[in-house]
Amino acid sequence: MKVDNSPPRGTRDLLPATVAVRDHVLGKITQVYHRYGYQRIDTPCLEDINRLTGGQGGENEKLIFQVLRRGLGDQVEAGARLADLVDLGLRFDLTVPLTRFYGNNHAALSLPFRSLQFGAVWRAERPQQGRYRQFSQCDIDLIGEESVLAEVELIEATTEALAAVGLPGTTVRLSDRRLLAALAQAAGLPQEAWDGFFISLDKLDKIGWDGVRAELLNLREIPPEAVTSATDRIENLRGLDASKLADAITAVVPGVDEQIITDLVTTTRCLDLISGARELQWEFDPTLVRGMGYYTGQIFEVTHPKSSSSVAGGGRYDKLIGSSLGKDVPACGFSIGFERIVDLLDERPRREAVVVLHDSDVPVADALGLARELRSNGRTVSVIRRRGKFGAQLARLESWGFTSFVHLQSDHDPHTPPEARTLGQQPQP
Repeated sequence: MKVDNSPPRGTRDLLPATVAVRDHVLGKITQVYHRYGYQRIDTPCLEDINRLTGGQGGENEKLIFQVLRRGLGDQVEAGARLADLVDLGLRFDLTVPLTRFYGNNHAALSLPFRSLQFGAVWRAERPQQGRYRQFSQCDIDLIGEESVLAEVELIEATTEALAAVGLPGTTVRLSDRRLLAALAQAAGLPQEAWDGFFISLDKLDKIGWDGVRAELLNLREIPPEAVTSATDRIENLRGLDASKLADAITAVVPGVDEQIITDLVTTTRCLDLISGARELQWEFDPTLVRGMGYYTGQIFEVTHPKSSSSVAGGGRYDKLIGSSLGKDVPACGFSIGFERIVDLLDERPRREAVVVLHDSDVPVADALGLARELRSNGRTVSVIRRRGKFGAQLARLESWGFTSFVHLQSDHDPHTPPEARTLGQQPQP
């Protein structure tokens, strides 16, 4: 039987040049995050299936790759339930594993704890352009800080990291799950309909207001007048600057908790200061929902003119850690869309790499010795034997990412090391 050598659908093999770009991007991001005090941790790819399906992952819980229990035979009994056959699953994000990590290791961690994660996640999506079943995420989380210092720091650090990799000029969209709940209540939506309301509102950028209203009117538990009231209130809160935000919220959502307004005003004023110092825009957007069910406060996304989708997003999730620790701990996180960022970059990093090209009659020890000397100066050096037409081989080396070469011939003077010549710019013998 012929074996298919292609990777599974929705996954990719990454060639060295692609990995080099990804390493460069990750290096720039982590360099910024380290300056803010975030420490790299790592968690397993596999998690207990009950934790992954705990009701906090939103639509992603429907996309979990589930793992069969060990010890099952070639056949299972007829009528066996899936829950009896599965005990593990591949993680669909890095936040749920982080909460287990913190619950298990909090005694050995600082408080507040600044976490940095990078790793693969899996979702059983339908493969399409730019959407994969296995992809990488890069997250920072601040655990143990109850004030909006967490939100502002996460936004500032992440937008700085995006600028560092070559994506300045981002826009931060900001909202608050608590405000959305208060707005839904003020509009007369019954609480059992809030989830449906949020799900439809989250589709606004795809289906427009007409589509949102149509979906809401199809929900039997939502009266038509409540739909009109909710959408009108949301429209009256869009496009506000920091100085008008408090009065507008008070007028549109009577009785809203003062702490919600105070937190939003503090965050937006800090964003004004940040945007005055570097290229950054922000907007208060009450249509922002985000799909995860674990958000409890402010939520945010970052957009860039080159991308039709957000390039980063996150929010506060003060209740999630309690499922692992037994008590609630304030927490806030931000996730960068690593794959999207890599695809958006115009300029690819170019490494300085030297190849020691040696004739077949040159002693191996001489070729390795020269490479060793060049590496001592901090260069990246590979040793390759001369073969075929010289010009064609140099062209191949350049296409492989080498930037310069040293041709080591049999009549070389061991006391005078040859100089490296730039590939593609030097005359070729």
